[in-house]
Amino acid sequence: MSTLSARPTSAVSRSRRTTVTVQAAAYNGSYAEELVATANKIASPGKGILAMDESNATCGKRLESIGLENTVENRQAYRELLVTTPGLGQYISGAILFEETLYQDTRKGTSMVAELNKSGLVPGIKVDKGLHPFANTNGESWCAGLDGLAQRCADYYKQGARFAKWRSVVSIPAGPTSIAVRDCAYGLARYAAIAQNAGLVPIVEPEILLDGEHDIDRTLEVAEMTWAETFKYLADNNVLFEGILLKPSMVTPGAEHPKRSTPEEVASYTLKMLRRRVPPAVPGIMFLSGGQSELESTLNLNAMNQSPNPWHVSFSYARALQNTVLKTWKGEEANVQIAQESLLKRAKANSDAQLGKYDASGESADAAKGMFEKGYTY
Repeated sequence: MSTLSARPTSAVSRSRRTTVTVQAAAYNGSYAEELVATANKIASPGKGILAMDESNATCGKRLESIGLENTVENRQAYRELLVTTPGLGQYISGAILFEETLYQDTRKGTSMVAELNKSGLVPGIKVDKGLHPFANTNGESWCAGLDGLAQRCADYYKQGARFAKWRSVVSIPAGPTSIAVRDCAYGLARYAAIAQNAGLVPIVEPEILLDGEHDIDRTLEVAEMTWAETFKYLADNNVLFEGILLKPSMVTPGAEHPKRSTPEEVASYTLKMLRRRVPPAVPGIMFLSGGQSELESTLNLNAMNQSPNPWHVSFSYARALQNTVLKTWKGEEANVQIAQESLLKRAKANSDAQLGKYDASGESADAAKGMFEKGYTY
């Protein structure tokens, strides 16, 4: 009688070999605790960000609007006016600087960074290198600046910066094309990872441009698509969400759409988009004004803070804080104090709006004048 011997069965034949890809955890390096602390300091109740990071060319346009030449001295005098405003720290928790300002002294010899620290403001720095034409798209843009970013961020940290800003854009009239949205999101995620590794809290800013005739529903659709893509790549790059801030545009109709939305409608659409896309781990959402008037941007922010939100919902305004300041100053030393008072007034208005307590009854007609510029560049 013959005996059939069973063939040994290998482990491979018994079960299919599988490959497991392990996703690394979110950033937990030496700066992790500091990043979280800095982000939460900026996202303090009743406080927002002063965005004064316009490039020298754009700052020059602002100066020219009041009859001043675009010189280092005039830029220094204006930026000094902003950072030395007494009491600014009551309403502003951080200021985004252009590189020139980060390394600049006031005319009294103290550094701009020291002046901000003295007032309790966290110094920040614009780190992107601007927008460039995106080949083979519908006239869209891509944002440069990843090359050499790690070293620049390390240098900025040594100079006193503790957060960073990178602005990329999405254009609704241009489509937007999926490749442009993906490039915007991926560039922001790579920047955010690099900034965190250098100790800088990254502000993530994929601005949905106001340009266009589209309605508010189209803006909502594009904003949801853009933020979904952005958070996908932020997660892929292991960015620590507790150590970032966002700088979105509000969900509004295009600037050339015939129907304007009320603050209540803007708030409803914007918060709907954020709740669908933004994890509650993110400490603060600091809106850009994007060409809205001083009054409109404040009213919209106030409407968003009429009920509790999972995040600190606040502001990171440039023109919506500075427009009246410039017109008041006029480049004259005698007007510095009154110009600083106008900055404090606008900062307080937006501080009140962050708390949901803004009262527009004392606003001037000038505050309601729109500042939208078609094709605006920094």
